[in-house]
Amino acid sequence: MPDPTVPPTPSVPLDALLARADLGLRRIAGPADPAVVLHWAHTSEMADPYPYLLGGELLLSAGVHIPDGAGAGYFDAYVSRIVAAGGAALGFGVAPVHDTVPGALVEACEMHGLPLLEVPPRTTFSAVARALWQLMAQARTAELRRVTEAQQSLATAAARPNPVPSVLQQLARRLGGRAVLYGPEGTRIAAAGPDPGEAVRTALAKLAEVVRPSGEEPSPASASDTVTGLRLVAHALGNGEGFVLGTAAPQRDAGDHTIASVAAVLLSLLTGERHSGSGAGRSSALVRLLLGAAPAEVAPLLGEDRWRVVHGRPDGRVAPDPVAASALGAALGSSLVDVAGEVVRVLVPDGRTVERVQGWTLGVSTAASPRDWPAADTQAARALARARATRTPLLRHGDRPAALTDLVSPAEAAAHARALLAPIEQSPALVDTLRTWLSLHGSWDRTAVALDVHRNTVRQRVARCAALLDADLDDPDVRMELWFALRTP
Repeated sequence: MPDPTVPPTPSVPLDALLARADLGLRRIAGPADPAVVLHWAHTSEMADPYPYLLGGELLLSAGVHIPDGAGAGYFDAYVSRIVAAGGAALGFGVAPVHDTVPGALVEACEMHGLPLLEVPPRTTFSAVARALWQLMAQARTAELRRVTEAQQSLATAAARPNPVPSVLQQLARRLGGRAVLYGPEGTRIAAAGPDPGEAVRTALAKLAEVVRPSGEEPSPASASDTVTGLRLVAHALGNGEGFVLGTAAPQRDAGDHTIASVAAVLLSLLTGERHSGSGAGRSSALVRLLLGAAPAEVAPLLGEDRWRVVHGRPDGRVAPDPVAASALGAALGSSLVDVAGEVVRVLVPDGRTVERVQGWTLGVSTAASPRDWPAADTQAARALARARATRTPLLRHGDRPAALTDLVSPAEAAAHARALLAPIEQSPALVDTLRTWLSLHGSWDRTAVALDVHRNTVRQRVARCAALLDADLDDPDVRMELWFALRTP
């Protein structure tokens, strides 16, 4: 779990704040250590600020709390409490209370190793805090850009002919360190990046054993250590077959963690297919389909008789990329994933339970044999549309016994549907809008959400359907007959 005392924004080096010429800050005591970083700024005139600090602050004070005739003992106690609370630096404002920084304060900061900054009269504490947050925002933007570029490069590497070494090479380059893939028996399968030396190699291999499933007790998903200044991390890959990803890098921040997690997801899919042989079976199934075989003939190569089709769409308006699609497939326990525009389609074995996935809206079909996969795909699409319209994270197409459609032969139903819908069949947008509108009981707003269009567009399309079909869409009998026709394959 993340430390609640550490803010989600990146820290800022103290030297970066000192470099802001508009502030005019000057370090007059304490170490000139480039490793000193700031997490936030806090103003306090308390004689003992310890109870109000979380650590990592630039504490700002104008010295209002300093009593007349305060000596070295007062300043020693004051600075020692700041250091004990984890304060990163002290900024002392010159004027209006003090014309200069008290010499005893300078000596106390020097003795306790606390950086002391002189804040000139023209610089307000608010300006210092604002400058710090601006630097944090810039650092956050740079971090997001770095993570995005890394995700794209890892996804590209996973699509190459030799994907595992390619992913490791990209990961090592992005982390500026070493990336190693260990097999189920603990052997090193592949590695990339500079060799960190025998001590680090041994420590990383031992760390991999900590997260490798033993079958006796639950193992942690990840473990970390520090050896010779390098941060070592081991990730158990999600396929449950004993593969482990190990990394050794000089630093470890939130961006590095995200990048390594994306690589772990991709390697989980790649090693899962390679180790189980399912990848070869799926490749063979694809070849046979391309050569004209029927789905029912190649389905046994996938290892299951019945499957469910899942349509997923990420929350918000961000179109899914290959990395996000792979992550969804991994969460659902399947690598049979297809990105189709703004929707990800996943083929899931009937034996796996489809649960909601954080950040996604899902529509799930009933279990179907290969010959019924097209119908299952339609079911999943309709379920997703209804899920988005009702803001439900997961919606399943309901299984029903005999329905009205079962009382009419498929041929007669299809002929009736073609005749009834002929005036609008050349306009897929009208057909889709009418189907969605009827499925949502004539709700303009929910239909607009499901189709991602304006509600006025829905009204115009439905009115156009009514005119072309010469039908009163307020009549329940008309709606029922149209719904029957629209649901006929």
